[in-house]
Amino acid sequence: MSEQIVKKGLLLKADAIAATFHNEVKSSLQECKRAPKLVGILATTSAPSKYYAEFTRRQCEELGVEFVLKTTGAASSPDLGEGEGVEEAIIEANEDDSVNGIMVSLQMIEYEVEIYRAQVYFPIFGPQQDHYLQQIVSPLKDVEGLNFKFHYNLYHNIRFIKPQSLLASVMPTGITEVESEEPPAGTVKSIIPCTPLAIVKCLEYVGVYNRILPYGDRAYGKIITVINRSEVVGRPLAALLANDGARVLSVDIDSIQEYTKRPRVVTGSDNATSAQRYHPRHTVHPTTMTLEECLAISDVVISAVPSPTYKVKTEWLKDGCVCVNVAADKNFEKDVRDKASIYIPAVGKVTILMLLRNL
Repeated sequence: MSEQIVKKGLLLKADAIAATFHNEVKSSLQECKRAPKLVGILATTSAPSKYYAEFTRRQCEELGVEFVLKTTGAASSPDLGEGEGVEEAIIEANEDDSVNGIMVSLQMIEYEVEIYRAQVYFPIFGPQQDHYLQQIVSPLKDVEGLNFKFHYNLYHNIRFIKPQSLLASVMPTGITEVESEEPPAGTVKSIIPCTPLAIVKCLEYVGVYNRILPYGDRAYGKIITVINRSEVVGRPLAALLANDGARVLSVDIDSIQEYTKRPRVVTGSDNATSAQRYHPRHTVHPTTMTLEECLAISDVVISAVPSPTYKVKTEWLKDGCVCVNVAADKNFEKDVRDKASIYIPAVGKVTILMLLRNL
């Protein structure tokens, strides 16, 4: 009696995806009049932070980017406290005309900022003060996309902006209805947070996005579950995907929400249809679905839970789905490829390319 052969899904590492953007960044850098200068601020003695700082340096040197690492606090002297001097270092870099980008948290991170066990630069003082430090970085030099103006643009589906609007005291305005990825005259692309952008690029690479569809709607028809609704990765990612046309089920510890830009159909209502094909940006609705019900219908499952014990049950997954692990710990069970057609175990290498692409 012959044994039944079970074909496993593809294990796709981030190297191949990162390579495509490595060439893109290298090509665009050749058009610059001078090498851009990126300043990284390291204020902790943690070994992972030092490792990632060195990793960033190697990537920059390989691509021709000038990288300057400034150490403050305990990283520079044992007599100083963790994080001491970070604010001053950010302000100094803001005022230095030779500096093009500032990186405080180095979002090559693959897990959530509030409780990182191996965080690259953050947390320094804790979530509230770290959030304050993120906002000190000039939006003209924020390569990580953490400034509130960039988050505002992301949530409001504002894709292209006039650079001078970033200096205004009011909330920026921009363009949402677009037909091309190329910025209209007088505008540039609004910066998107590195890790959510890296995940979108991974999904584009594996074909989840349909390039035949109009720009801004290429995830239409896809149901995507995003596990963990943090302000660093989960929530902006859900908004990005929904603004690109997907139906997104955002799962957090205490609730599940649906993100969509398409009008909701109310069964039995005379107003079930709408002349409006979709909203200009996503809207958020509560749902009574369970995680198991979400996974059963999801074409894509993305998990970013910072816990070594949290695992997505393979038996709950839809056959042929795409699974993406964003956390430092593996959030999927070892047999995930028995159900998933493609499994991406990490996105960090793509994230650092997105940071340099933003630069």
